[in-house]
Formats: sequence, structure tokens, C-alpha cells
Amino acid sequence: MNGILIINKEKGCTSHDIVYKVKKIFNEKVGHTGTLDPLAEGVLPILIGKGTLCSKYLINHDKKYVVNLALGQKTETADLEGKIIEEKNIPDKSLTQSKIEKVLKSFIGKQQQMPPIYSAIKVNGKKLYEYARKGQNVEIKPREIEIYDIKLINIDAQKKQIQFEVFCGKGTYIRSLCEDIAEKLETVGYMESLKRIQVGDFKIEESSKIQELEENKEDTKYLESKIISVEEIFKNKEKIKLDDKKMQLFLNGVKITQNQENDIYRIYDKNEKFIGIGIIQDKLLKRDIILD
Repeated sequence: MNGILIINKEKGCTSHDIVYKVKKIFNEKVGHTGTLDPLAEGVLPILIGKGTLCSKYLINHDKKYVVNLALGQKTETADLEGKIIEEKNIPDKSLTQSKIEKVLKSFIGKQQQMPPIYSAIKVNGKKLYEYARKGQNVEIKPREIEIYDIKLINIDAQKKQIQFEVFCGKGTYIRSLCEDIAEKLETVGYMESLKRIQVGDFKIEESSKIQELEENKEDTKYLESKIISVEEIFKNKEKIKLDDKKMQLFLNGVKITQNQENDIYRIYDKNEKFIGIGIIQDKLLKRDIILD
């Protein structure tokens, strides 16, 4: 089996837990396109078999989240797990729909974001959270991120929480975003919960729970039905059909002259059988992912 499996991860387990369980179920080489924090839930793409060769094309996908932001308290980790380090009153106007929507919209676009100290970003060979746990100060540099859209879902004035949906590019830290939103609402806050509902084209509606897979691990047809093929992953890319001579050269790693533009292409043989993925650069086609 080769392709990608969309898991709906539950809170409490790590991405590595999921990888381990999927490997046991499918008995195939398994990888992922990026982790999801234990406290978070939702879409976690898992690569199966030769689908692992696709990781370089999938790691920079845009993502969509549903976020609960708790206002009035700041934690050391910027999420529910950390101890409270600051409390601040919430102005009445900061819980109004008009104020919140105005603040949320102000975050749309490219911007510099300061990553949280409790993160896996490396500085001088060490992860930031290693410095944080030892109480060591370290210079953190802001990183450019992009938020394409952000919209309010709900305001819970009693719990002092707001829920919003955010569509963002790679490298966006939602914990930092929550703190920045709270600051613009003239208070402090932390990420109370996080649910990832989309990664690239992969939506939560087409995901599977790990328990469902474990319960049906003996049903090969069921498992196969849950895998999105490599061909499907690249469905938006143009196809190239090669005759026997060119196909043999392609499979042997020889570059072939082609007139198409520089891009990734789906490669088929003369009988329309999907063979894999090729890359054209400067009118030369070279092999990249071969399934057989």
C-alpha cells in the first residue's frame, strides 16, 4: 500500500504514537509531514509505503484550525498545560463582537511573529523549550508568517473565551497568535484548545480515527479504502505519457527531453498505467518517485 492516510488525532497522544500504531496496523514504512502537539487534535497526514517519498512536497502545506482562546490569564507555555504567570482584567468592550472581529481581521496578511519559548525551534543547536525548562534566557528572532483568513465563530462571555477559525501558512504558531490577539484586546490570554481541520487539500471530513483502523486491521480492503494514492495526491499536476523506449530511459534515471514547463508531472506508460512522478527542469524530464 502506497499513499497518504488522513488521521483524526485525539487529544493526549503524540504524533509519534500515531506513527507507531499505523506502522503496526499496515506493516509498511510510515512517516509524517509534520507533528501535531499532544494537546491538539485533528488532521494528521500519515505517509504509507512509497508515499513517504512524497513528504518533501507536503511539509509546507497551508493549514486551517479551530481555536479556543481563553482571555484574562497568561501561562508560561501559552497553552492550557502551563502554570498561570499573569492575570489581567478584560475590558467590557473586548468581549464585543465588533471589537473582536476588528482585531482578528488585523492579523490577515504577512507579518513577523515571535515564536513561543516553549517550542522546538533550535537556537545554537538546542531547542527553545530546553532553554525554557532550565530558566535560561536566549535571543528569539521573529519569523515571517502569513495568515490568509481568520474569522470569529463564537464568544463565550461567561467563560471569557472566544473561538475562531484561522487559515494560515507554514510556520505559524497558534499559541503566539493567541497571545497577540489577547494583547490587542487589551488583556492577556492563552490557547485553551486547538483543532486542525485541514492540511493542504486534506480535510477532517475524510479522516479516520486510529481506533477505527485498529478494529478493522484484518480487513485489507477497508484499509486500502482509507489510503489516498500517490496518483490522487498529485491529481492537479499535468500528466505525461511515455512510449516504451522513453519509459525505459526514464526508469533507468536518464534525463529525457520534453517541451513542457518546469514543474512536477504524473508519469504514465503507453497503456495509461500510473508509474510515478517526474520533474521537468530546463526541458529535461527526470525521475523522482517510482511506485513499481
